[in-house]
Amino acid sequence: MIPLSLGHLAAATAATLDRITDADAMVTAPLSFDSRDIAPGGLFACLPGRHTDGHDYAAQAVAAGATAVLATRPVGVPALLVPDVLTAMAGLAAQVAAAFTGTVIGVTGSAGKTTTKDILAAILTLDGPTVATQKSFNNEIGFPVTVSRVEENTAYLLLEMGARGQGHIASLCQIARPTIATVLGVGSAHIGEFGSREAIADAKAEIVQALPSDGVAVLNGDDPLVRAMAARTRGHVLTFGTREDSTVRATEITLDDQGRPRITLAYRGESGSVQLRIHGRHNATNALAAAATALAAGVPLTTVLQGLEQAEITSGNRMQVTTRPDAVTVINDSFNASPEAVQAAIAALGDIAGPRRRQVAVIGEMAELGDDAAAWHKRIADRIARSGIQHIVLVGGPQVEAMLDTIRASGVSAEMANPAVPLAEQVNKSLQPGDVVLIKGANALGLGMVADLLVRLTTA
Repeated sequence: MIPLSLGHLAAATAATLDRITDADAMVTAPLSFDSRDIAPGGLFACLPGRHTDGHDYAAQAVAAGATAVLATRPVGVPALLVPDVLTAMAGLAAQVAAAFTGTVIGVTGSAGKTTTKDILAAILTLDGPTVATQKSFNNEIGFPVTVSRVEENTAYLLLEMGARGQGHIASLCQIARPTIATVLGVGSAHIGEFGSREAIADAKAEIVQALPSDGVAVLNGDDPLVRAMAARTRGHVLTFGTREDSTVRATEITLDDQGRPRITLAYRGESGSVQLRIHGRHNATNALAAAATALAAGVPLTTVLQGLEQAEITSGNRMQVTTRPDAVTVINDSFNASPEAVQAAIAALGDIAGPRRRQVAVIGEMAELGDDAAAWHKRIADRIARSGIQHIVLVGGPQVEAMLDTIRASGVSAEMANPAVPLAEQVNKSLQPGDVVLIKGANALGLGMVADLLVRLTTA
């Protein structure tokens, strides 16, 4: 963290000093809301939770090295007392961002944010010290923590921005205003909360509306709703995609025998080809978005290509492909499941399996689709029926139960998860040596643990 004094932070957060004898004491390490993850010199945020209250862990945090804590009441250790801890976290992060002299990059979109962020971080790190959002900590809690991690020598601050309603991204941009803003696409994730894809587009457009006049909006030229955001920013516009008029264009996308894209891209008279380590044809778009964003930041094309070639998805449960000793390949793509992401994962399953390997899938119920939930689950059932999947296990409630008849009517073997049997064991009993099995579902279903267990099993 860029060092700031407790007195400075107290003024920024309208805090009262409690048990602090030296207002000039410095906070030199990032914010944390987990008392087990305190760096010496850091600041612990006492957030209330569903089952525990961070105030109860204040003493533990200070004993672990925290300079002080952010709290709403006295806790017996040095504290900045504030009316609301979450608001104070935003105020603290805004002070850090104001002192930051590097490039702030924001990334949003209905799907692919975290993967694009991971790829882009791999590129930017080759060009200069980079701080990026960890995992998917892209909301009002994780965002200030990421901002607080910048140091005086940091060149790039890469921020993933999520939204579950209008104004959410705008609020994040008030904490740390991006100079480069990337929008990946507008899909159906959280459509039950927004009401329509147009409303989702309005929320995502907040990131480009926050740009200064010398900023750059990096837009997916293949998505009409994103492309239209060019009219909603004061910044310069750079597009990426497969269209002839894209600034950064993929002139060719092919897949190797493991379903990993090879991309040939062109940019302002230069071109280059790169083989990705990441599986799934849909990740070609995410890689292209990362390349375009890095180019907008002034990273040379040769460095961009090098970063793309080295990039891996470091955030868990996203297209993690593991082959067991019995030649069963497990695709763990269990982090989340919008309709578009499920269809992309099914396509990746087919690409990785190829024409000779048997395809099996574990598909979980999709969440937050509102009144469109039944229709979307029906579309996914129809997609499965045409996909080449030989066996499927469905996990969830009424929506996936309704899918069962459609899938079976197509001739595909299908069953519901049996609550009396551990799911990994149920799935494993249906596998044969050499099969490829996809695990995909809403994060709340906990299918990542199922995938982890499945990797450690073997066929009889």
